[in-house]
Amino acid sequence: MTNGSKAKLRRLNLSMLLPVVAAAGVLHVAIDSRTWWHAVVLGAGVAAGVLAFVRWTSGRVMTVAVPCLVVAGAVWLAGATVIHSGGAFIGLLIVGPLVVPELGRYRRAAAVGLVVLIAVLGSAKLWIAPDGFRGDLIGYVVVPAAITAIVTGLMFPNHSFYDVVRELEESREREAELAVMRERVRFAGDLHDVQGHTLHVVKLKVALAQKILRTDADQAEQELREIHALVVDTIAQTKALAYGQRQLNLQAELENAKNLLEAAGAKVVIERDGEPDPGWSDSLSQVLRESTTNILRHARASTVRIELGAAGLVITNDGAELDRSPELRGLAALRERVLDSGGRLVADQQGEEFRTAVTFGTPAADGGGSR
Repeated sequence: MTNGSKAKLRRLNLSMLLPVVAAAGVLHVAIDSRTWWHAVVLGAGVAAGVLAFVRWTSGRVMTVAVPCLVVAGAVWLAGATVIHSGGAFIGLLIVGPLVVPELGRYRRAAAVGLVVLIAVLGSAKLWIAPDGFRGDLIGYVVVPAAITAIVTGLMFPNHSFYDVVRELEESREREAELAVMRERVRFAGDLHDVQGHTLHVVKLKVALAQKILRTDADQAEQELREIHALVVDTIAQTKALAYGQRQLNLQAELENAKNLLEAAGAKVVIERDGEPDPGWSDSLSQVLRESTTNILRHARASTVRIELGAAGLVITNDGAELDRSPELRGLAALRERVLDSGGRLVADQQGEEFRTAVTFGTPAADGGGSR
């Protein structure tokens, strides 16, 4: 699972479950405390549980596992023997099920050990007050052990869910990397198309010029002039290819963008509301190609919407990162070219949605600060 996806799921757990955990702990302390020091001891168990839960939501529960388990266990023992609180095991009930699934192949044994620990510590109540054996057996051993077993068992599917999501994210990253590699291969193919034929022709013309140099100097000179013109043209084409200035086909770029993004795991929605002027095709194609590359490299989009109309093109994706904005040098360079062609390019971000719009003839709707 990527850090971004994992962080979102952890934050969701934190915002939804932490208030419930904290409220249950406060209620337990308020009900079972009869003196101020009771409240302090029981509060320490609740605090250990809350700390472990907060660290779990950030993926770092093992850094506090041992001290939290020790404190929560001591509070449960004190609750059973001194405070006479059957709910004092709440700290262990929170900490234990969060720690156990993190122990890998030992987690099943650890789950059994946690339930046994709850039962053993609670059974101390039976030794100091044997008169109420039956009631204390249920309240301090059976019920706490059963609740702990149930909660711990429910945490195993939760942990498996994170494993599945992680595997899906890793698969998606591999698809995105493959898509970028396919784009590089395509660029290499374009470069071969530009230079391969030229170099072959130059080779033949040089051989011909060498052959006729002594017998037909004028023809040899003509061949050299053609070689020079061919090399100059190839340099121009190579430069245009490197800077994305070759004439591109918009329909082909739409299809290519769709294939690349879908290969990376995104759903691509293409909406058409008219066709742009053919004279804008090259600029629109360059913006589409650059935006596709940016999404593959910088975003984790689940949906990409491409809107093509008579006035231009809008590309929207829902995978922008909230905490940082990528450097989009390519779009910055294209903005000047679009402006020189009589259009306008706007790139803005609102939350996790990143939008790139290029329009000709009418102003682009500015949904926020442009970059």
